[in-house]
Amino acid sequence: MIDACNLFAKLPKAELHLHIEGSFEPDLMFEIAGRNHIDLPYATVEDLRKAYDFSELQDFLNIYYQGMGVLLKEQDFYDLTYAYLVRVHADHVDHVEIFFDPQGHTERGVSFETVITGIYRALVDGKEKLGISFKLIMSFLRHLSEESAFETLADAKPFLHMIDGVGLDSSENGNPPEKFEQVFQACRDLGLKRVAHAGEEGPPAYVWGALDSLGVDRLDHGNRSLEDDKLVARLVEEQMGLTVCPLSNLKLCVVKDMKDHPIRTMLQKGLLATINSDDPAYFGGYMNDNFKALHEALDMTIDETVQLVKNSYTASFLPPEEIAKRLAKVDMMVKELR
Repeated sequence: MIDACNLFAKLPKAELHLHIEGSFEPDLMFEIAGRNHIDLPYATVEDLRKAYDFSELQDFLNIYYQGMGVLLKEQDFYDLTYAYLVRVHADHVDHVEIFFDPQGHTERGVSFETVITGIYRALVDGKEKLGISFKLIMSFLRHLSEESAFETLADAKPFLHMIDGVGLDSSENGNPPEKFEQVFQACRDLGLKRVAHAGEEGPPAYVWGALDSLGVDRLDHGNRSLEDDKLVARLVEEQMGLTVCPLSNLKLCVVKDMKDHPIRTMLQKGLLATINSDDPAYFGGYMNDNFKALHEALDMTIDETVQLVKNSYTASFLPPEEIAKRLAKVDMMVKELR
């Protein structure tokens, strides 16, 4: 009989929480920096890898934004995105809903068009060549102002046919969801899906804010929701998807030990929790690596494994009929593999 870890590795699955800039592997960063004649403050790829050894969100964000600085041309964004798709194809990911941070690029003088055209072209090629369907989510940086978010939305309007939703990321503490209520309302009026990081480092009140002030369709992270029983009950009742990122949680000390990770508790309480990699180049692993770490710490069961895989589709923004097809495929493969 196949074990839970190997079953997860073999099953098709969706990834719903991935920052494309966070998939920037050191070797590709050096390659792009070289062709763009940008000097990195590291002598070798290995020196850069060592710099990925951080212990809190802000330290991560500092090097994350530094890495962005080598991305200047449409081909750079294409190469970054396609490299990610090739990597997750090996993990049997067949649907992705990825974030990109346009403000991290436009404030450097890179045009919105350059960013989105390169990313989108790679996603289209990934669908055609690798069979990976996709949704593209434009994230606002919450440490910046709502005015800046509105400026980004204005930049995005000529490209709305490429964009499926908006998100909210970067430093959570001190930047509550309510800060972006008006711009999220504008996005809702445009028919865009809405997601937001909440309850990672921020308190349960930030999750309530994401639900009530931003009207989110899905929550990114959401770990600290478990501190509020009424909040958990609401999330279960609404079947609100939670995009949980285990290795990210460990790296950023959201959990001190993977044995303390709340994913099992989430499933037991009926939450629509999913497994994702967040920023895999920085946090030490892609989709299957994240599940392997959970399995080694928690001895995940076959039933939990199947539930997590199914949740990845159920919580996605795929059309209902397509979700049903993907779930049926998972059921068929589970029967064949068990």
